[in-house]
Amino acid sequence: MEALLPVLKSHPGPSVLVCSLLFRVAHQLLQRLPLPKVVQQDPFRSWKWKNLSVSMVHSLLTGTWALTCVVIWPETLSNIHKYHTPLSYLLICVSTGYFVHDAGDIILTGHARGSWEFLLHHTMVIWCFLYALYTQLYIAGALIALFVEVNSVTLHLRLMLKLANAQSSSMYYINKFANLFTYVMFRLSTQFYLTWYIVHNYSWLDHGGYFLVTMMVMNIMIVIYFYRLLRADFFPRSKSYIGQNGTHNNNSKKFLSD
Repeated sequence: MEALLPVLKSHPGPSVLVCSLLFRVAHQLLQRLPLPKVVQQDPFRSWKWKNLSVSMVHSLLTGTWALTCVVIWPETLSNIHKYHTPLSYLLICVSTGYFVHDAGDIILTGHARGSWEFLLHHTMVIWCFLYALYTQLYIAGALIALFVEVNSVTLHLRLMLKLANAQSSSMYYINKFANLFTYVMFRLSTQFYLTWYIVHNYSWLDHGGYFLVTMMVMNIMIVIYFYRLLRADFFPRSKSYIGQNGTHNNNSKKFLSD
């Protein structure tokens, strides 16, 4: 790993592209897995399922990786500006590669309009992560930001269960509580901690204004989505209301639906 680090640091852009290609390979391999019948019958659901499968692999990998790094090197939490290890730098390369791959998949398959929220998020993440990789600053901050991937596991599972029309299953019921817990513990808490760190140290941080604006935009997005999750899973509208107002459609072409 020590021998690989100089290569990664001297060529961060190509390193990210290599990681992106590896996720493309994973995408191709995952297509061999069987799909639920209801998913297989609809082209959009089929694409969405395959896209979420790659996202699940990324979340399981990077969420576990990020938590492990913090356990082994706790200084990561306090020295967000300059501290990093070879494994943390590699993690950010790998994760950036995923976001590049996912953005490309959304755009090239013609789903950009219905997935604009994802593309906005990916654009901000890619820019911040590339800044970290090229300047070798904020690597620890990027790693902490990947704590949210722990919650992404339950978010992706929730969407996949909905694609399979399994909202009435016991797995969906259990997952919605796990999703609520991880959303608060790993997404909201992580975002607010990073926001606090930037505000508290704003006077001396490099490009603190840009990162603060980016964090505020992301904070607004995750709070809105949290509200939508609570409304959909814990305070659902009545079926009669939905039928009369047409506010719910399982076949919606919008990627990020409630």
